Amino acid sequence: MKRKRLGVIFGGRSSEHEVSVRSASSVLARLDPSRYDTTAVYIDPNGRWILPSRLPDARTNAEAREFVREQSRSFRRDSEVVLPARPAADDTMLVLSRGSAEERADHLATASIRHLHLDVAFPLLHGPHGEDGTIQGLFELANVPYVGAGVTASAVGMDKAVAKALFRAAGIPTPRFLVVSAADWRRDRAAVLERVGERLPGAVFVKPACLGSSVGISPAADSPGLETALDLALQFDRRAVVEAAVPRAREIEVAVLGNDAPEASLPGEILPADGCPFYDYDAKYLRDSGLLVPAPLEPAQTAAVRALAVEAYRAVGCEGLGRVDFLLARESGTWFASEINTMPGFTTISMYPRLWEATGLGYAALLDRLIDLALERHAAKQNLRTSA
Repeated sequence: MKRKRLGVIFGGRSSEHEVSVRSASSVLARLDPSRYDTTAVYIDPNGRWILPSRLPDARTNAEAREFVREQSRSFRRDSEVVLPARPAADDTMLVLSRGSAEERADHLATASIRHLHLDVAFPLLHGPHGEDGTIQGLFELANVPYVGAGVTASAVGMDKAVAKALFRAAGIPTPRFLVVSAADWRRDRAAVLERVGERLPGAVFVKPACLGSSVGISPAADSPGLETALDLALQFDRRAVVEAAVPRAREIEVAVLGNDAPEASLPGEILPADGCPFYDYDAKYLRDSGLLVPAPLEPAQTAAVRALAVEAYRAVGCEGLGRVDFLLARESGTWFASEINTMPGFTTISMYPRLWEATGLGYAALLDRLIDLALERHAAKQNLRTSA
């Protein structure tokens, strides 16, 4: 069997850069070399696409930071990569070997170009400029098959406010919420605090509208806490989502896989580490949080949340993969869809691969399935008409 030429793209201009490096480390170590001829492409924090000097081997954030520093120190211009925004048969990506600064002024005209063709791209990018539809749009323009959700679902999944609106429209329960813009917050903080207090009395969670990995999220139980939480969230995005807290909620996650016939994994439960008030960034990546897989639920609860996960996946038009996060109210037993992640973490401790492993699909087989789904969707799109 001819090996597929696979491009694993990681890093990116996002506060989740280190998580992406760790995800790529896990995936690159588990891809079957008999099936894939793999090229790693690293997007550094400045947005430069390069062939890294070595493959990442980062199980911790400290190791990921060292990889980033190393690539910055060893950066060479002849390792830069360009993905042209046009379909091509034999030059998906271009590796540029440039001459002197004077010669580089003429950009591509004086660059020595090495062609690098990909059969499929695997963008292991979390957060803005990677999980939000931007790189997916570039792949669409270049007509390159890629793993994961398309442009619309990626953008919607990244935008918690839009995703919640679609959940609500589809009849999927989600906590009450409102959106605060940075402009409104700068203009009249007192009016915003009053509006939130009137519409969402009691404890809330405040989140950047378009970010992941729990970056910039904090709880607030009173007006001073809300003010601090909004200040933090609006450092990361121009809009913040303020969401009513579900009292004593259990945090349950379900992995979904597929294109036209998506399937849901067994659910898992998050037990934040001691000292972490919720499953924040520290609890996810720096502390010893508990992950119960499968979650200790009644059979009826398990069936209900798996069905809701597929509904939420379809509500945003997701394909390929997604992880749907739920809150379960302990007293009422009511499910609330919190958000959907269209490119969840793939680190050694990440919930998405662990959920599928518990459901009977191992890590390497999961990667194979994701790549097959990308090629399946791309083949189907090639049959669509592009003219009237």
